[in-house]
Amino acid sequence: MPLRTSDHSAQAPNAEPLVKSTPREQRPHVIIVGGGVAGLILATRLGETLGRRGRARISLIDRSWIHVWKPMLHTFAAGTWNIYQQQVQYLAHARAHHFEYVPGKVDAIDRTARRIRLARLSAGGEVVALGRDLDYDLLVLAYGSRANDFGTPGVAEHCHFIDSPDQADAFNTRLRAGVVRSLAEGDNINIAIVGGGATGVELAAELSRMVELASAYGNTEIRCRLRVTLLEAAPRILGAFPEKVSTSVESQLRELGVDVRTGVKVLAADPGGYLLEGGARVPAALKVWAAGIRASCSFHESGLVLNRAGQIVVGPDLMAEGEQHIFALGDCATLVPKGADRPLPATAQVASQQALHLIRHLPVLLRKGTPVPPFNFRDFGALVALSEYNAFGTLGRFGFFKGGFIKGRFAQLSHSMLYRRHQLSLHGHRAVVLWLAERINALVQPSIRIS
Repeated sequence: MPLRTSDHSAQAPNAEPLVKSTPREQRPHVIIVGGGVAGLILATRLGETLGRRGRARISLIDRSWIHVWKPMLHTFAAGTWNIYQQQVQYLAHARAHHFEYVPGKVDAIDRTARRIRLARLSAGGEVVALGRDLDYDLLVLAYGSRANDFGTPGVAEHCHFIDSPDQADAFNTRLRAGVVRSLAEGDNINIAIVGGGATGVELAAELSRMVELASAYGNTEIRCRLRVTLLEAAPRILGAFPEKVSTSVESQLRELGVDVRTGVKVLAADPGGYLLEGGARVPAALKVWAAGIRASCSFHESGLVLNRAGQIVVGPDLMAEGEQHIFALGDCATLVPKGADRPLPATAQVASQQALHLIRHLPVLLRKGTPVPPFNFRDFGALVALSEYNAFGTLGRFGFFKGGFIKGRFAQLSHSMLYRRHQLSLHGHRAVVLWLAERINALVQPSIRIS
């Protein structure tokens, strides 16, 4: 029974539901791979609407035990926000919202048998779960993305990536060691970041904020010892933003003491820094690679249609090209809207809207066989926050807003509201309690991570 038709305007005449009765053993199995912005929202809402009523079995697979909002990873890396306070425990969240959490990493997809293979899972050098198979009725791939080193020599061995909580924590450990060394021996803290996108830009500002706060603990000279260099191959930073945002952000970063270099190509990384095209070197004890984007997993042998970055090519209904039971959304997918000349950007805004689209339409697909209608992205604008210093961005064209450039306190508040909306999507009214707890903790906890 096909679940997909070429006409999205009406239900196929012979469409049949996947769910013909509701006994538990006959429930359709919806597997969601990846607990990021899109995957966790989707699992939470489907758990509430389908899992709670026994209409479907909802499973979320992720190799990590916790979820954090990816746009905040740079604050955890800098140690200016408490990762333990902001994380969501998959196991507890799954129990509260009527879906099951399966720790693991997908190793292979058998599209014909509708089965996925999970690789053996280890933790602390010990095997905690053997490889196993899971059958699905619908598979949703939302495993996110990571930076792309483009095969640059030395990057994998000598650079930090900020694509996961573990990576952010590893960088923070090195950073705190550098701060201690600077306090004890008077050394400079040399940090070089490759990639002038939102991650690289916001991390540079957050590092400045970190040493500023650290200086309040007794050594004001440490502020002058921070040396942050931001390297970008394109003619300007934040190439996906309007030029006014880019120039404003660059000016603010320079005021903070960040050495912004555009139009430079990194040829290699080594223990002492980066080698640039032309022979110049950028010395740095701490190196971060935040350039490029590619899917965080690779399923080249699965038969799925992928682009050069390993992202799954999807149609307007978010179904993988040529498939009938596999959807993909968020950063691991690529969708070129009708009439557009480029795919949608890999942002949390796109991922969350795609998740909400499937939340509305997957229950009808399971119950009646009605195809998922085309997804329409609504651009609410783009924002970049430079820690507590400033924020810049644009508003989308909707309602009373006609687009345009914004900055300052209003832009900072708008940026903060993006995360608050994410918390509301996951926790409902209980998010208010989390906000109150944050304010209380801010009164009694150090402003930066110092241990």
